[in-house]
Amino acid sequence: MVRIADVARMANVSTATVSRVISNAGTVKKETAEKVLEAIKNLNYQPNMLARQLRRSETKTILVVVPDITNTFFSAVLRGIESVAIEKGYQVLLGDARNVVESEASYLTILGQKKADGLILLTARTDQKILEELSQDYPVVLACEYYEGSQLPTVSIDNVSSARKATEYLISLNHKRIGHICGPLNVVVGRDRCKGFHQAMAKHGLSVDPSLVQEGEFSFESGFNLMMKFLSLENPPTAIFAGNDEMAMGVVKAAKSKGVRVPEDLSVVGFDDIKFASIFEPALTTIAQPTFVMGEKAMHLLLRIINNEELDNKYQFILPDKLIVRDSCKELTIEG
Repeated sequence: MVRIADVARMANVSTATVSRVISNAGTVKKETAEKVLEAIKNLNYQPNMLARQLRRSETKTILVVVPDITNTFFSAVLRGIESVAIEKGYQVLLGDARNVVESEASYLTILGQKKADGLILLTARTDQKILEELSQDYPVVLACEYYEGSQLPTVSIDNVSSARKATEYLISLNHKRIGHICGPLNVVVGRDRCKGFHQAMAKHGLSVDPSLVQEGEFSFESGFNLMMKFLSLENPPTAIFAGNDEMAMGVVKAAKSKGVRVPEDLSVVGFDDIKFASIFEPALTTIAQPTFVMGEKAMHLLLRIINNEELDNKYQFILPDKLIVRDSCKELTIEG
């Protein structure tokens, strides 16, 4: 079946422009409209009139799906989304996927049932093709997580470069035996942060001991358990880069339980800069994401799609991150 995205690709315009031409909105340049109409003719595209009709019946509700509502990282993103939604007269319907792919996918039916005008996903674990097909009929934006190589509208940071930055900070403190507790490798941010760790180690000519790279679950418990595993090694690491702050806190807890001092004996870097990172003991060195701004940007982007506004081919935004240095790291003294 020919999709609106196929027409947009052939005409070299956005799907929003195609939609405006089809609905005869009158806000598209004549030459652009002609290109779109020519592409429609060549592809024999048949617009999904039912979906368009449903979309015109507004609910003034936005659906936001998070992977895990207990993870405090997402609360700041949600506040950013709500600040714009409320200002524009929308209410937010929250869905908690509980890190279950089937639960995430089940929320997508809400769009088809016309219970929401658009969808912001803070998780990207549903089959990419399913979501891309859905986005051709309904407004969809990804935030925080993303699909590699996808054309879906997205707001995120560069997780590879930020993880590289975190690891290089530990290297700058003379650490060479560095462990990494990554997030789930079936999640893109888990893979990308692991990739950044490996890139930093390779760049500085440091070998990675396979036993010092372990897959966690973005939870305090997994950070604790995997650090206990590291501490049982004959030659444990002198530093840990954890894939998020909750796992980093688990690392610190495990170290303290074995009499290992942080940062005197072990340096720890987290990721996300959740609220507890600054009040934890010791305060965590971490990568800060612009969570509130990320939420604002995602909501503004969704509204532009809902209103069929031109995106000027700029539909994927990479926001800046920042290394926040606190008390959980210390320079390693090199003897001799």
